[in-house]
Amino acid sequence: MKQPSFFSVFIGTGFGSGYFPKAPGTAGAFVATAIWFLLSLILPFNLLWMVTAVLIVVFAVLGIWAGNVLEQYWGKDPKRLVVDEMVGVWIPLLIVPADNLWYVLGAFILFRFFDILKPLGIRKMESFKGGVGVMMDDVLAGIYSLVVLFIVRWLIG
Repeated sequence: MKQPSFFSVFIGTGFGSGYFPKAPGTAGAFVATAIWFLLSLILPFNLLWMVTAVLIVVFAVLGIWAGNVLEQYWGKDPKRLVVDEMVGVWIPLLIVPADNLWYVLGAFILFRFFDILKPLGIRKMESFKGGVGVMMDDVLAGIYSLVVLFIVRWLIG
């Protein structure tokens, strides 16, 4: 039986984090948050913001591709396909000050909240076919997380 390419599996599983036995989506989001945090230690905020935006775009495109490939082997939106969680959590991290771990944690928790509960039309995004359906619910969960985090930052000052 033919197997998917290593690259599609590597990207789709969030560098292997999707194989985590319990809560692979949370593991994928955690890996993405850790990558962002490490980048925040070495990059100034303006460059961090741009790198995060590039990561979102590049991995969204790669995620759609990997989703299309891997669904052929693993079925519709398999649990170990977590590149979508990576992209989703990077979205609220766009507005997080790099030196504030509370906002980093808030971005992670808000994203997982919206991703798991799927309120406000997020679940409808899963009706798109293939890799687009895999990615879009997490992109919308990330956008909602960004909006809530923005409001919290505005209120706190």
